[in-house]
Order: sequence, then C-alpha cells, then structure tokens
Amino acid sequence: MRKWGWIFLLVAIAFSATAEDGYKLWLRYPYKDNAQQRTYYGSYLRNIYIGHHSPIVQSIREEISMASQEMLGQSPTFVASLDDSPTLIITTFDNLPILKKDNFFAKGLKKVGREGYLIGNTSIDGRQCLIITSLTEQGLLYGTFHLLRMIALNESLEKAQIISSPRIGFRVLNHWDNPDGSIERGYAGHSLWYGYSTLDTVRLKDYARANASIGINTVVINNVNASPAMLADTSLLFAARLANIFRRYGIQIMMSINFSSPKYLGGLSNSDPLNPTVAEWWKNKIDEIYRLIPDFAGFLVKANSEGLPGPQDYGRTHADGANMLARLLKPHGGIVVWRAFVYAPTQEDRAKQGYNEFYPLDGQFLDNVVIQIKNGPIDFQPREPFHPLFGALQKTNTGLELQITQEYLGFSTHLVYLATLYKEVLESDTYARGKGSTVARIVDGSIFSNKLTLIAGVANTGNSRNWCGHHFAQANWYAFGRLAWDHTLTPESIANEWIKLTFSNNDSALKIISNLMLMSHEAAVNYMTPLGLHHLMSYNHHYGPQPWLDTAARPDWNSIYYHRADSIGIGFDRSSKGSNAVAQYFPPLNRIFDDPNTCPIEFLLWFHHIPWNYTLNTGNTLWTELCLRYDRGVKTVDTMMMLWKKAQPYFDAERFGAVEKKLIRQRNDAHIWKEACLLYFQTFSRLPFPPNIEPITQTLQYYKSMKIEPPIE
Repeated sequence: MRKWGWIFLLVAIAFSATAEDGYKLWLRYPYKDNAQQRTYYGSYLRNIYIGHHSPIVQSIREEISMASQEMLGQSPTFVASLDDSPTLIITTFDNLPILKKDNFFAKGLKKVGREGYLIGNTSIDGRQCLIITSLTEQGLLYGTFHLLRMIALNESLEKAQIISSPRIGFRVLNHWDNPDGSIERGYAGHSLWYGYSTLDTVRLKDYARANASIGINTVVINNVNASPAMLADTSLLFAARLANIFRRYGIQIMMSINFSSPKYLGGLSNSDPLNPTVAEWWKNKIDEIYRLIPDFAGFLVKANSEGLPGPQDYGRTHADGANMLARLLKPHGGIVVWRAFVYAPTQEDRAKQGYNEFYPLDGQFLDNVVIQIKNGPIDFQPREPFHPLFGALQKTNTGLELQITQEYLGFSTHLVYLATLYKEVLESDTYARGKGSTVARIVDGSIFSNKLTLIAGVANTGNSRNWCGHHFAQANWYAFGRLAWDHTLTPESIANEWIKLTFSNNDSALKIISNLMLMSHEAAVNYMTPLGLHHLMSYNHHYGPQPWLDTAARPDWNSIYYHRADSIGIGFDRSSKGSNAVAQYFPPLNRIFDDPNTCPIEFLLWFHHIPWNYTLNTGNTLWTELCLRYDRGVKTVDTMMMLWKKAQPYFDAERFGAVEKKLIRQRNDAHIWKEACLLYFQTFSRLPFPPNIEPITQTLQYYKSMKIEPPIE
C-alpha cells in the first residue's frame, strides 16, 4: 500500500502541475519546451541594466525575473552599469545619451507621449543591445510587458523596431463595488478589496499587474451609486492603502462620489454647488484626499439619474455641479468624470434624454471635466446605435463608457466576446466633421483637439478564482485594455493574441477558438434582441427573456415600452414620424436612419415600427426574418459547442470542462430566449412559424410561468 500511495501522490502532483484554474490570466508565461527558443530569448535576458530605482522599476525587475524563470528556466543578472555588457537595457531616454544619436530612438521619442515607449536594437561601443526606453518609468513598465508578450508569443526580437503610444489618456476600469463586498452587476464573486478584515495584497498585486500589462492606468474603486460614507475618513484611509498597492504598476485610483455628501456627511443644510459653504466643504475634503493620495485621479459622478441627487435638485445644471468640483481639483491635477447616463420618468423617448440634457451645455464645462457617455443611448444593450452625444459635444471633453461585465449578455455564463461590439462602436461614423468622424477619433481627441481623453469599462472582475467567472470573459477585460491603448487593433488580432497567451500557441487550436469567439457576439444578439430590438430582459436582474413585462413601476422599466409589438407590427418608432430621435444624428445618418428602406437592418426595429409582412432587403418578411434570426442565434451556439469539443485535445481538462459546462447552459438559455420571444410576438403577428427553423417545443404559458433566474455560481 505504501508503494501505491507514493504513486498516487506523484500522479496528483503531475496533474496539479498541468491543470490550470485561470488565475494567471494572460500572464501565464509557460515554459518553452523548444531548447532553441530558450537559448534565443535567453540571450536577450541574460544581463539586464535598469537605470533607475523606484517602486515601478522594482515591479519591472520582479516581472522580468519571474517571466524569465518560468519561460526560459533562467534567472537574469541585473548589472549595475553599462560597462557590465548588458544585453537588455531599460531606461528613460534622458538617462542614456547614446539614444539621442540613434536615428530610430531619437525620432521615435518625438512621436510618443509620457506613457509611450520604444523597443529596438542598437549598438553601444560595438555591443548589440536590445533597448526599452520611454520618457517615464510608467512607459518603461508598459514596454517591458510588451517585450514579455513578444517572447510569450514567440516573436522575433533581433529586428524589433517598435514605437507604441496610447491613443487615449485615461484608460479606466470602473468597479461597481460596494463597501459590503457586493458588486452591482458583478457576476464573478465578491469585491477584490471591500468586505474583508484584511486585504489580500498578493491578489491585488496580481490584479494590478494584469491591468498594467494591457495599459490600464486608472481604477475607480467603488460603485457609481455611491454612498456619502465613501468620503468618510476611514474610507479615505482604505482608499490610500489601495492606491499604495496600485501605484507600483502605474495605476491611479479614482472614487465615485455622492453629490449630496456635504449635506449628509458634512451636516450642511444643502449641497447646492453654488453655495460657497458647500464649495468650502468640498475644498477641505479634496485637500484631505490629496494629503493621503498625492496622485489621486479625481471623481466619477453619477448625478440626477435613477433617483440619485445632483445639481438639478437645486435648479442648477450639470455644468454647475461638474465645474464646482473641477475648480477645486484642478490645483491638484485632478479631473471630474461626469456621467451622461441620465433619465427620469417622462413621456419623452428615453433614448433622447441624455442628448437633450447635455447638448445645450456644450462649451460650458471646464477643461478638466470629461463627460462619460455610454456607447448607446439606452443602457449597454446587446446592440445599440452609437450615442448621438458623440460628435454633438464639440466644445466638451467626451469619454466612452463600455461594459465589460455582461449585464445584458448572459452574465458570466454566456461566452460572448465583446471586442467585436467595442470595435463596432469605435468605428461608427458620426459625420460630425464629415465622413471619417468616428467615435474612436472623437474619444481620442483627434477630431476636436481635446487634450483630456478617456475611455472606461465597467469591470467584470471579482474574487472568483479565475477572476471573471468564465474563462472566456477574461478576453473581454484583455480586449478592452488593448483597444483602450490602440483602437486600431482588430478583434481578430486581439483574440489571437489572447488565445496564445491564455490557452495555446497551437495553430489548430488558435483557428478553432478564434472562430468560436468571433461568432459569439452576433449569436447573442440574434438569440436575444435581433433586428434592433432591445431591453427584452427580465426585470431587475436582466438575465433571461421577459418581453411581456408590463407591471414595472415606470413605463420605461417595462419591455413593452421598447418593442411596442401590436397587431400591425413591432419596433419603437424613432423616425421623424415618431419620437424623432433620428434628428439627434448628423446628416446623412439622420436621413439613413429615418427611412426603413435605408436604415441598417441591425437597427431597423430600434428606429422603426415595422409591419409584420413588410418585405426586407433580405427578401424575407419581417416576421420570417425575425424567426430566422432567433433560430440562427441558437444554431450558432450549437456551432460554438461543436468547435469547443473539437478543441478538447489542445486544452487542460479543468478549463475545458468548466467552459463546456457553461456552453451547455448557454445553449439552453438561447433556446429559451428564442421560444419565449417568438411565442410572445406570435400573439401579435398571428403568423405561422417558418418551416425551416428548429420547431418550437413549448407554449407561451410555459415560459410565462417559468421562474427565470440567473445561475448561482
């Protein structure tokens, strides 16, 4: 028995060495079995000179040491001077005069900002060296992660001449974390920092490493639905502890605030932004914050939205509220991020409210205010047209808010690769300054010459061992960061990068999984909300379908408000004959959207109420096309499952099984979405289902009586 016990132990050790739980994300640094590759890359990481000593530089040293040991089986030697013949030099541009004489480096540094970097080879005293340089240590950190990514991807180094600079200044993760540890719209466990007696500093360091590796430089640590208590002394001390951890990786923190904090925390009679006493309270609070956190980024504000307080409570404007805070933050270098997600009970089309509130204020905001605008005018739907405020605010800094967490896209259960959605939004042409005025070029400041630029993603992380609750949800975190750094990247290239770093470098595996990922978002749109339908989700938790919802307290909390199905047809009429939301877009888009014959089919029911028998440019009637789209969504999930099964030989059993289990649930959910929606809409169309779709198996009553709850992990 003793002999067999040892054998079982050795087998268990061997299995644990190969099984993966997803914790390492895309920073796995797998050992290279190829001896030639180890020798090749090892020659570049043998002797390393880093011309600085600071917390960020220490992070660089630690990352290179770990990556070299894990990928190459060698520990680098950090030399004290250039005379020690370094093979890799990491230093700021001003610390190595030879760089100023080298054509590549001298010209390249003129093209990058403070966070950009160069990677290239040059000769120093007859020795060939690989150099990472930047104007700042933060740029050196990003350049180091780029180099390690190249090694992990088996890319050539000897002819490397890389110039890389972020296109957007503030690249932000918005965490909707609450002090009790819960996360609003979080589906991967509890908060990484709130709700614990002691901080898991190791995990927080790994979180910061992951963000730095993709260029994230700002983290909002708390929910936009903020309590005044977030600015209490104890909360600020806690925030300072987080800032100390994140600072080593070039990350600043930001906090969401409650606009009524002076009244409820300071005991003032009101929180009127034009009240000098209120401004004085904010000044003292801001000064206190910067004493604790000298590099504090600023405030994120959700005001006069969904019942939260704001300047309109006192007859003031959003500009009045934002500017009061901005004036006080400016001496410290801080900014105000003011959210444009505002809507209130009204007879007006909810899709128009954000534009109507902010467009008249264009030019009234100070230059350290940025208006953070969701990608679409409703609320992170599976697909929306871009928000009309992009391009409309031409004298105001505007930032893009995307959702990484999948509030309306199946939580952490459904495999939905969001880079295709992000790219669709970024490449949308607003025509604000003629053709080519894309959302991306507005957000990066190149259209209106904005100096303050920002893109934010609502985070999908939690204390789940694999961080995101679904192994493939990690790809959305990764894709957001890569596109925030460089929005010209393609979803395909990002997917391929992530697959190689996270799963496998095998070409067959890469092709299979890339195809699976790239079809996943369109699949979700089809089995949830095809042809421009939106907000058909269950009340409150937004997981399953509930297109019949009509009992919510407000009209715009009901599904029927959005699809408006009746005996004639379906869709929200936002044309010039309806709510006229099309008028908020620039020509020629307003005319294109206004005509059902030219409106893109993916937004048809967003802008038009279309008769059931209307013939589309596909050759099908609306009813037939709707049925086919729902059916196509389900069948695409079948294809995704087939592809994942085909990829099984290339993956460890632990992650393969976890993803397979999720796909089975996703397929079942897609089936429910299709049948529940089509059965409900059929009560209006009174038309038969097309013969070429998968037959409907249940009744509408069955789905109405079903308690549709999100899965509990």
